Amino acid sequence: MAMTAFQFHHCRPFLPSSTKSQPSASPRVSCMASHLSAKCRRDYTSVMIVPTGVGASIGGFAGDALPVARALSSVVDCLITHPNVLNAAMLYWPMQNVLYVEGYALDRFAEGSWALHPVHRNKVGLVLDNGIEEELRIRHLQAADATRASLGLPVVEYVVTDTPLEVAKWVDPKSGQSTGRIKHPDSLLRAVQTLIDRSQVNAIAVVARFPDDDLDNVDDYRQGMGIDVLAGVEAVISHLVVKEFQIPCAHAPATRPLPMTLSLCPKSAAEEIGYTFLPCVLAGLSRAPQYLVKDSHYSEKGCLFASDVDSVLLPVDACGGDGALAFARSKQNKPLIITVEENETVLNSTPDKLGINTVMVANYWEAIGVIAAHKAGIDPQSLRRNRIGNIPCASYAPTNGFSLSSV
Repeated sequence: MAMTAFQFHHCRPFLPSSTKSQPSASPRVSCMASHLSAKCRRDYTSVMIVPTGVGASIGGFAGDALPVARALSSVVDCLITHPNVLNAAMLYWPMQNVLYVEGYALDRFAEGSWALHPVHRNKVGLVLDNGIEEELRIRHLQAADATRASLGLPVVEYVVTDTPLEVAKWVDPKSGQSTGRIKHPDSLLRAVQTLIDRSQVNAIAVVARFPDDDLDNVDDYRQGMGIDVLAGVEAVISHLVVKEFQIPCAHAPATRPLPMTLSLCPKSAAEEIGYTFLPCVLAGLSRAPQYLVKDSHYSEKGCLFASDVDSVLLPVDACGGDGALAFARSKQNKPLIITVEENETVLNSTPDKLGINTVMVANYWEAIGVIAAHKAGIDPQSLRRNRIGNIPCASYAPTNGFSLSSV
């Protein structure tokens, strides 16, 4: 007989022979839970990577991979991704189950040498390049104050570097990706150290003055083509800080506003609506996880480790990064690697060339479906037509030396 969730039991109390009859007891109500507690299984964690400055069809512009992250975060319990995916200049989207992890730190996490420690809030310090003109510097400080007053972000102090950083950027002729350098990295590191010593900040936003581009050099990017020529050296800057101090860092370039254009691609438009790209950086850093280096409180409760990752999502031809290779070659708890054909880059690091086993999907629609199935404990191939064959038989030789096989 089927049992309902709620059952009312009208019962007669037990009457000992030596006592008088007692008043009838009130009806008891028992409830049978119809669902299992979420604690019965561990959280499902996914990593989404779109390398910076490689001309990714999705994620190579102004936060245009953010919709993918939003959709994916609604399926998984925890999403780990990096600023290139989540930053959209003046735009951002808060997601409680998404961890904002700088690229160098993400590589170290994938290799197992660093752990991620989620936090409620960070104390964010702001470093401004000495080479930023006064008016442009004021615009950035006003943006920082706006995030403090309107969003309540804990941006506690700023410092100006003692020397202009002198950013240079270019496109690598071999790989086709953008890169660059800063002429005075020591000045940047001194500024960060000052904020750490004086205000005990544990996250750093950097704003460096970038050379103003000729319109011809950025026209393709504004029309949704080519590569982001700023992105590569932005990664160089944040990598430098994270490697030295092991704390979250992200960068926003300071540039003069470009003249208005009538032929602007929507996926580049987020960078055209203000004087600064700083708000998304401050929002991301305010709750970015802290980095714990191996052998330094590495077993602290609540940390995430590479072995906790269940799936990794990559562009189809961008599988050669340190983090991607570390996940793909993991010896323990290897995650499901999913590559997206529709997201092409200037790279040529495909799974077959690297000897990596992946699930190839056409687009992010399919990728999210595969992850939903994987999270549910379902073989994704069982959702496709004629993808499940007969179960194979494995022959083996027992210790007595006699071979066994099926009859």
